[in-house]
Amino acid sequence: MAQQELKGQRVAALLTDGVEQVELTEPMKALQEAGAEVKIVALKSGKVKAWDFDHWGEEFDVDLTIDHANPNDFQALLLPGGVMNPDTLRMNEKAVQFVRQMVRSGKPVASICHGPWMLVEADVVEGRTLTSYPSLQTDIRNAGGKWVDQEVVVDQGIVTSRNPNDLPAFIRKMIEEFREGDHDRALADAVEQASEESFPASDAPSWSPASATPNTERPSPEG
Repeated sequence: MAQQELKGQRVAALLTDGVEQVELTEPMKALQEAGAEVKIVALKSGKVKAWDFDHWGEEFDVDLTIDHANPNDFQALLLPGGVMNPDTLRMNEKAVQFVRQMVRSGKPVASICHGPWMLVEADVVEGRTLTSYPSLQTDIRNAGGKWVDQEVVVDQGIVTSRNPNDLPAFIRKMIEEFREGDHDRALADAVEQASEESFPASDAPSWSPASATPNTERPSPEG
């Protein structure tokens, strides 16, 4: 973390009362040590109260309410778990829309335990492989996703894990994905670079949309 891998990044941690404390504090600490600025986004202003395994835990200051949070202001999203937390969040349409917009814009998301409930509600798990707390597996499958029992899964910029025991692997993959940044933009940049290497400006490919016919396929960047 000493390299400040995420310096300059703003990460939204979306949560409300009942968030599992360790699933917030440990990832947030790692993100801050890596140089990221983490903002707690919640349904209300003031403070949110965390759940610490089997009793109420600490309170955390809210930086922004969901009414004033703009997905365009953040480079990544953290969705910690706790049963009460995502179960409340998924009933708030603005919170659901926030998650949906972050995912569909290609920004990396890290979600653990019951956190993937928000991904299901946002309708962004279809075609993706995820893990979660086991009780969510039917919800994920019904939403078109594939559920697997692994400590950490990464699919198209979304990092998921099952429970607090998986936090070391979850945090490691979260930092990696957040460092890579916008998933779609990174892919687009790679394609553009490959195209430039294959076809220098003085030797551009002859294909163009205007020259295409129904039986003509655009060449792939890999040739």
